[in-house]
Amino acid sequence: MPRKGQRLKTRKPSAVKPAGPAKRAVDPLAHLVLTRYMEAHFEALLVAGYSADTVRARRISIRRFIVWCEERGIAQPADVTKIVLERYQRHLFYYRKPNGAPLTLGSQHGALAPLKTWFKWLARENHILYNPASELDLPKLPKHLPRAILSVQEVEAILAEADPDTPYGLRDRAMLELLYSTGIRRMEVAGLALYDVDAMRRLVFVREGKGAKDRVVPIGERALAWLDRYLTEARPQLIVGQQQALFVTDYGEPVSPEFVASHVKRYMEFAGIQKPGATHLLRHAMATHMLEAGADVRVLQALLGHAQLNTTEIYTHVSIEHLRAIHDATHPARLQREDAPADATEALLDALGRDEG
Repeated sequence: MPRKGQRLKTRKPSAVKPAGPAKRAVDPLAHLVLTRYMEAHFEALLVAGYSADTVRARRISIRRFIVWCEERGIAQPADVTKIVLERYQRHLFYYRKPNGAPLTLGSQHGALAPLKTWFKWLARENHILYNPASELDLPKLPKHLPRAILSVQEVEAILAEADPDTPYGLRDRAMLELLYSTGIRRMEVAGLALYDVDAMRRLVFVREGKGAKDRVVPIGERALAWLDRYLTEARPQLIVGQQQALFVTDYGEPVSPEFVASHVKRYMEFAGIQKPGATHLLRHAMATHMLEAGADVRVLQALLGHAQLNTTEIYTHVSIEHLRAIHDATHPARLQREDAPADATEALLDALGRDEG
């Protein structure tokens, strides 16, 4: 594996003879009535502005349900009742994967939620008389803490592994700095164009992020300085033609989300950090470090692009160092110390998210 100062190798695509037209695979479910209604539903979603990724994910869940229905002789949308859906929900609950493990509550929720949307659409379009999924209770999703959190020192160690003396290392340092400064996702980094960075106002425009929603996030001065160096010194050596992507590969092509994640993971390994995860670890670190420094959770919600505040509030449970410091300073059984803050009680209430009075 290359070390600091070495170029992260990528393989040029080998020359292959052009193949003839590929044969289109026949969908074994295409002849089913339920499949035709599924495709009509997905067309309506695309027309309404849903992303292809959203449709692709929902297709997996609904096709799984259609296969289950076919095995039981359920052929028409009108044949699907609330009892049928509850049977399917129990099937998911008791299902075991090849390794013997059950489906997580998150997987069960993900398999059922698209069905509720589908049958709601079927009823609204008068394809069925009523919506059998309207009263279907989805599994309650547990709130999992991030599996690992990077400390400030660990983040700095990762950033320092990128060698700014090479165009590849300078690109990677700028990319790492941007990830940590803004907290944006890997797919959002891969989608950035040159015109998405407003250096004068220190802003980054994230276009069609998760959920196809645009947002604007600030970028710190240090990250902007590294980005400026990359644009001035490294990117001109990497681009091919009139490329508009902000970050490009060794061969001048736009980076992919997988490219971003693999490079973050490599630099973590170079820094000797074995924690699970990659780009999302930097996103978690940004949110946690800002929260510990006093940032409001609603501000973090806007920065991270969370649709729901409760998605962001999980970070209030991660800031254990801040809570431990307050506990040490305020608990009656603590060792007597002279440096206990005068407003420790108010700080504790703020940390726990409680309202005054």
